[in-house]
This record gives sequence, C-alpha cells and structure tokens, in this order.
Amino acid sequence: MKNLVILAGNVGNAPETRTTQGGTKITSFSLATSRPKRDSEGKIIKENGRRVEDTEWHRITCFNGVAKSVAENVEKGQKVMVTGRIRYTRWTDQQDIERFGVEIIADEVTFLSYGKSRQQQDAAQDNEEDDIPF
Repeated sequence: MKNLVILAGNVGNAPETRTTQGGTKITSFSLATSRPKRDSEGKIIKENGRRVEDTEWHRITCFNGVAKSVAENVEKGQKVMVTGRIRYTRWTDQQDIERFGVEIIADEVTFLSYGKSRQQQDAAQDNEEDDIPF
C-alpha cells in the first residue's frame, strides 16, 4: 500500500511557522496547481484568445527540517514541487457541526524557482558586476 502525492505549483501565501510545546517546528502554506479547462468534447476552453485555467488549492504542512527550510527559503509566488502524503482530518466545530479537511504532509519540498526577493538580489548583483571600468 502506498499513499504518495507529488504536486508542482505556485506558493499561494507566505509560509507560517509555529513550534509545538515539544519543540517540533511546523510550517504550513498553500499551493496552487492549475490545468487547462476543457469543454465536454475535451477541447481547451479559451476566452479572449487566452486559455481558461482550473486552479486547485492544497494545504501543505511540513515538519522539523523541512519546516525550517521552507520557512527560510519559500516566498509567495515561488514555484515548488512537494512530495508527501495525503492526510484526512475530521472534527466537530463549536456549533457541533462535523467538519472535514484534507492536507498534504510534505516529506520533501524542491524549489523550482527563486522567490522574488532572491531574484531582485541576484539582479542587483548582476548590475554591480556590469559596472567594471575599463
């Protein structure tokens, strides 16, 4: 039996980190995955010459070392690939209504692009290198 998920997409919000009383680091963020929207015949739908996307949002939760790495290196809009497993949760809220949730527990997060602040930093360094007098 195997519970394996691989998602590649864009980070939707800045990661949020908390630490349990036992010292475990937990970092969470949302991840958007998109695919072209298709009609009943399987053709890609376009509006004004641009294809329409179906976007799904996933809650990603990381622990310990992965949590630390994500907290230090991941920014909103960055492209990442998450490998992990699906976890379903069920609870009763304050109004006594049963609720359900789904999250991805990340075993590995691979950075597919740099965040905007890193891209700006690299661009600034490139400009400094271009200012070499001859």
